[in-house]
Amino acid sequence: MKHNRILAVIVCASFVSLAWGQQSTCTAYYTPWTEFHSINMERWNPCEHALNANNVGGLRMKWSYTTGSGVFSSPAVVNGVVYVGSQDNNVYALDVSTGAKLWSYATGGGVNSSPAVTNGVVNVGSEDGNVYALNARTGAKLWSYATGGGVYSSPVVTNGIVYVGSEDGNVYALNARTGAKLWSYATGGGVYSSPAVTNGVVFVGSDASYVYALNASTGALLWSYAVGDFARVVSSPAVANGVVYIGSHAGNFLALNASTGALQWSNRFAESLYSSPAVANGTVYMGCPTFSGLDVCAMAASSGRVIWNYAAGDIESSLAVANGVVYVNSPDGNVYALDAGSGAELWSNPGGGGSSPVVANGLVYVGSGSSVYAFGL
Repeated sequence: MKHNRILAVIVCASFVSLAWGQQSTCTAYYTPWTEFHSINMERWNPCEHALNANNVGGLRMKWSYTTGSGVFSSPAVVNGVVYVGSQDNNVYALDVSTGAKLWSYATGGGVNSSPAVTNGVVNVGSEDGNVYALNARTGAKLWSYATGGGVYSSPVVTNGIVYVGSEDGNVYALNARTGAKLWSYATGGGVYSSPAVTNGVVFVGSDASYVYALNASTGALLWSYAVGDFARVVSSPAVANGVVYIGSHAGNFLALNASTGALQWSNRFAESLYSSPAVANGTVYMGCPTFSGLDVCAMAASSGRVIWNYAAGDIESSLAVANGVVYVNSPDGNVYALDAGSGAELWSNPGGGGSSPVVANGLVYVGSGSSVYAFGL
């Protein structure tokens, strides 16, 4: 299937009202995962309290929902609803407790983009080339914007702007309320990477073999880093403590200074890196095929020193980290939970391969085959 490898990629203050608005705060009862990057651009949920390294071994499947085709879209979990796309062209809203369908919306192509849910609106891309804004409660279309190519990139929404890449080679900034284009930046290659936006800067990779930093307000280029070797950059960046972490098709994993683009350190792995990193507590977690066949690794964020490896298959989906546990959806047919400090296996369950996992409110959600699964204690 065209783009098949890309599809597998393609993430604690006072309480606020749960009335269909974006929740970026943590409480004992509310630990959202609102978009591919989970707001903090690190695929780390610092709000998760229920699951930990001591009890995750007790996870069991709570429910599953079967769509009409493959599920590569990483779910978003907000206000008791799971939002996810499918290759059957639909975006689904499912009840977190039962998996019952609340609504679905049919686009004109497969939905591998991961939804971003903000202020009662679901933003998501489709292979039909459109970025959609849907009412989070009803699924009604609010607006759509047509790019010039399929949208596999997952949107990020911040400060009233939707940022997303397109196969047409552009990074787009759209008005979140109306869908009007505010700016676009032409990279010269397809943009499958999902942007990370922090401190007024958009970070993203491109098939043009570059990593870019763009001004979030204007789209002006701040810096670019040439990966070299005609290496596509499908991996999505994670940004933490002033450093951009990202992998390339050439097998290079890069740590770049977020302000200047200067290389801080790099690691070379045996095969192409499609997986996007997760960063938590000074450690970078990555699907990273090594020459000895070990396919998940933890690296020191400051130096790139490999702390541990775990053999879990040729990982292309991105990892998720929450409360001392790393969650991995592997094409070897299993979903894994690993100890974040040691890499020891804490739990595994059949049903792997497909979307990047997310963790929220004591449940692990993952797409596998044509189904969405929820695992809980």
